[in-house]
Amino acid sequence: MELLRSYNPILVGTIPIDIHVSSSDLDIVCEVYDFDAFVAYTSAAFQCEERYQHTVHSDMLNPYAVVNFRFQGWEIEIFAQPIPTTRQNGYRHMMVEHRILQLLGSDGYDAIRQLKENGYKTEPAFAELLQLEGNPYEGLLELADWDEEQLSQFIIRFRSCD
Repeated sequence: MELLRSYNPILVGTIPIDIHVSSSDLDIVCEVYDFDAFVAYTSAAFQCEERYQHTVHSDMLNPYAVVNFRFQGWEIEIFAQPIPTTRQNGYRHMMVEHRILQLLGSDGYDAIRQLKENGYKTEPAFAELLQLEGNPYEGLLELADWDEEQLSQFIIRFRSCD
């Protein structure tokens, strides 16, 4: 994280909200506007690490870069976009997932971990648990925009249907 500090890194995903399983990786989001400089920097910093690779997707509407490598037994993925890290989808997903888990309590944590152990990715696991229709990534982003009252009411209704 220290090496990435100029890119406003945030560790997102399952580990910060305590739903990781043995196959979980470390996901880091970064705010990047110059992808050439970012790739040059991360290549210099991490190219000697096991399984290092990077890709840049330069679609003008949604440019992003992904850097992957293995470090001290962890698979690491760095996802970079020209968007403040707290507005990136990975961060927004994690925040709403945390809010949902707080409302569901320990049973929710256990259920999500079990779905993940059974092969579900995180967002599809939440969609399965909450019976969300459609694209799980978009569905969670919709929930992320809800205030606490709306989310609480949804969870109450969800629980009453169990």
